Amino acid sequence: MKLCKVTGTLVSTPKNMNLKGEKLLIVNVIEPNGKEQNETYIALDRVDAGIGDTVIVNDEGGSARLVLDKENAPIRMVIVGVVDDLHLNSHG
Repeated sequence: MKLCKVTGTLVSTPKNMNLKGEKLLIVNVIEPNGKEQNETYIALDRVDAGIGDTVIVNDEGGSARLVLDKENAPIRMVIVGVVDDLHLNSHG
């Protein structure tokens, strides 16, 4: 799983028939402190996330298809949660 920030939306036609009606978002990987990494992906949204949200992204195709309940869907990344709050423990 990856911690990401939603930075945009994606509209695409035509789509694979397994993805019709699905919402696609552009996400950037972030560190727990919020610093953005140089990794941008397209993820299918299953939790009604929006631009600016911090989200948890499942980054494994087999598990992503299980979340979708669509065995033949050509998908690798699925947003599975919106982060409400994040607390980091400091050591030392």
